[in-house]
Amino acid sequence: MSQKLSLVAIVVSDYDDAIAFYVETLGFELVEDTYQPEQDKRWVVVRPKGEGAAGMLLAKAANERQAGFVGDQAGGRVFLFLETDNFWRDFEAYKSRGVEFVRAPIEADYGTVAVFQDVCGNLWDLVEFAGQ
Repeated sequence: MSQKLSLVAIVVSDYDDAIAFYVETLGFELVEDTYQPEQDKRWVVVRPKGEGAAGMLLAKAANERQAGFVGDQAGGRVFLFLETDNFWRDFEAYKSRGVEFVRAPIEADYGTVAVFQDVCGNLWDLVEFAGQ
């Protein structure tokens, strides 16, 4: 049997703001941005550059309940983990592009990590695992 995680949906407040953050600020690629007229919404997929990277479906909040989860999809915990092959390169690039790091970098047994917020307020780990 062969399986892989292909997409993770993330609720956003605005498609274009989210695309700008993930593509222009973090350097992800825009895989698809297609209008779905039958549902009056867009199918927007971004993903980190690199082999085997799963994508993220940017799903605009369609009602008050969904809007309440924008930026808090994991109840205040780190929600997603962005693995890099060069922590300091990406950390410095992201800082220079205005990414807000809410926890400073630390060196741990498992690697180097810092926590940043995305455009909606979700927490991410930027991590380079030891031995990579």
